Amino acid sequence: MAKKSEARLGKGLAAIFGEDVSEVLEDIQQGKSDTHVSGRFEVSLDQVRPNPYQPRKNFDDDRLKELAQSIQQHGVFTPILVKKSVGGYELIAGERRLRASKLAGLEKIPAILMEFDDQQMMEIALLENIQREDLNAIEEAQAYEKMIKKLGYTQEELASRIGKSREHVANTLRLLKLPAALQEYVMNHQLSMGHARALLALNDPQQMELLAKKVIKEQLSVRAVEKLVKETQKPKERKKEKPRDIHMEAVCHRLENRFQTTVKIEKNHITIHYEDVDDLNRILEMIGGLDESE
Repeated sequence: MAKKSEARLGKGLAAIFGEDVSEVLEDIQQGKSDTHVSGRFEVSLDQVRPNPYQPRKNFDDDRLKELAQSIQQHGVFTPILVKKSVGGYELIAGERRLRASKLAGLEKIPAILMEFDDQQMMEIALLENIQREDLNAIEEAQAYEKMIKKLGYTQEELASRIGKSREHVANTLRLLKLPAALQEYVMNHQLSMGHARALLALNDPQQMELLAKKVIKEQLSVRAVEKLVKETQKPKERKKEKPRDIHMEAVCHRLENRFQTTVKIEKNHITIHYEDVDDLNRILEMIGGLDESE
């Protein structure tokens, strides 16, 4: 089990948490575990700063108000987790409780002091949200990008530490290439990750946005979007083209599904499109084109 945990969470975190970060954090808050706990106390709300590594940006206002009403009536039963910082404390876990307590007009909140460094805080914040499935695809992509930039991880190392495939990490990061308007659509759950990935095949941001609006208005499926994107990419003068071999069409479709990118099959050669060096490495890895000794 130790080896499996280390593969999922990386050195250090595996020893602390095993495989389920969110479950262990809940155990600590409920007094079932004293892992890395320094002490329990009440902290002034104005002394607690939000977790700077919190990847979750959107919080449901209605649910926060409901929680605030419950806190006004019954108080806060589950302590938040904090770490000591310059001039106060930084939040590790319990942001909904912290926000709702402020809405409820509380001055203090029960807390547990933890001993974590910045790297552990960043990984914990991401892992907890991923395991709770609290993040939308854009928030997840932004968190991946931050960990790569701040901690120097490669995509392979990041995938190993969070228990995801290299392909999932690469595809999620590609969403950050979407225009800002489309990223908002994904964050608001108007477009799925599948829709967004299909639209990324277009190089023109204006085309992307026009097609995205059509997708939302007509509630189109991912398959329908892929078809529309291909139609948009076709040259206008197609009347004199020879009809394509239906068997080759099927092969091309399978290859595109396999590599998650545009594939063209023409006489005696196959063309596989890639976005950048990372995307090329992803495809080479899938077909065994990378030297294992590197």
